[in-house]
Amino acid sequence: MPPKPPRRTRERILETALAMFNELGEPTVATTSIAIEMGISPGNLYYHYRSKEAIVQDLFAQFRREIEATLAAPESRLPNAEDCWLFLHLVFEAIWKYRFIYRDINDLVARYRVIEVQFRRILAHKIRVAQQILGGLVKGGQMRAEPSEIATLAENIVLVASYWMSFENARDPRAVQDGHTFARGAFHVIALAAPYLEPRERELFDQLAKRYIA
Repeated sequence: MPPKPPRRTRERILETALAMFNELGEPTVATTSIAIEMGISPGNLYYHYRSKEAIVQDLFAQFRREIEATLAAPESRLPNAEDCWLFLHLVFEAIWKYRFIYRDINDLVARYRVIEVQFRRILAHKIRVAQQILGGLVKGGQMRAEPSEIATLAENIVLVASYWMSFENARDPRAVQDGHTFARGAFHVIALAAPYLEPRERELFDQLAKRYIA
């Protein structure tokens, strides 16, 4: 196979910035720190990105494309419980990949107007998809819930999923956030729906819960 072409500097900047934002938090990372980490001059970085804001906006654009693709739930058939757990896992994978956004979201929306507008749209999209999936489970006889309960449950699911990283960081700012952080978040989201599930689906939930909190 032919060798892969070398990554462009712009791509490397985004990759390095994402890793540093995730580890250290976006507010604490300066463009000069990104340049030093990459082994390039600040002038070279400035040639590609004139400000940290431009880097943040490009990373957020990447995140939005990925999360929107995940939220494009199939509509060809009613979802089942296994579909829901897989969907939730994919959503949390995107959250984990861009965890600096979720950990620092209140600060980011206060400082970046484009993130404020787009994140609000993402939250609304998440709620719509959650309602669609929960409604499908009810129609498929796998769950019992009234329309008002579905609306509230969908909002609570999105709330916990979207602010789990902030909660974990506030609970212990010095703790290392890793795959267990991700798994606990997924477990707590699943737990919200558990009381509404029919016996077979509740049994599946209990099996998945052991995997997530082991």
